[in-house]
Amino acid sequence: MTLSYPTARWPSAVVTFGLWSAAVAVMVFWGLRLAAPPDAPPPPVVAAPQAGVIDPTVVARLLGAVTGEAPVVSAPEAASRFALLGVVADALQRGIALIAVDGQPPRPFRVGARVAEGYVLQAVGARSATVGAQANAASAFTLQLPTTPMAIPAPPSQR
Repeated sequence: MTLSYPTARWPSAVVTFGLWSAAVAVMVFWGLRLAAPPDAPPPPVVAAPQAGVIDPTVVARLLGAVTGEAPVVSAPEAASRFALLGVVADALQRGIALIAVDGQPPRPFRVGARVAEGYVLQAVGARSATVGAQANAASAFTLQLPTTPMAIPAPPSQR
């Protein structure tokens, strides 16, 4: 006994139709491409006019630069380069100071240590640090710890 499955032919018929459709589409594409008239030749390239020589001083003056001598920038005051953030001191003015130099993170320095180029920590006090050119020379300046605001107790609540 032979059974016929008429639905079994549909997948092969659909695939065959798709392949023939793709083949016809490719032939139409290339047929239109080859039958089209050739593109017009590109227009001739015109050389751009030569730009004049630009004087940088004229451009700078147009942009607001001031002619003449450059202003002399003075070095910042030495004490403004340092920030004292903490002190550990004893009665003999020996100890360690936590100092930030030129906006860098703070570092601990012992008395006698070089803090920055040309500056040495000379002594530390309860809330201060003295900095000078050499350990035994006159002090250049004294750094003070920033004062903290006093805490004001809150008034008792009314019941």
